[in-house]
Amino acid sequence: MTVQEIAVMLDAVWLCCEEEAQREIHSAFASDMMSDVLAYVKEDTLLLTGLVNSQSVRTCEMLDVPCVVFVRDKEPQPDAIEMAVEIGLPALKTPYTMYEVCGRLYAAGLPPVRLV
Repeated sequence: MTVQEIAVMLDAVWLCCEEEAQREIHSAFASDMMSDVLAYVKEDTLLLTGLVNSQSVRTCEMLDVPCVVFVRDKEPQPDAIEMAVEIGLPALKTPYTMYEVCGRLYAAGLPPVRLV
């Protein structure tokens, strides 16, 4: 599934890096706790979060996460978007809750990160 397909499915607004719309996503992980993201996420995994500061973007950079989606129509802090632009990380925001976003993506066939 591509970032563009995800953006359409989630009625998302592009915050930056729309030129990366064809990046492939192979799984998804949802969390506001970056310690959990660091423990479980592998590359090519979409991050869904409500954490809108630069910590979420820095975590994506460390793990080679190809895209971050901010849920609940939350507006990321300006320094988070600046950092996303610097590293070429597509960032989206969606009006849906994390629960609904997870359900939509799972129903469309995007698998979760496997913990074992």
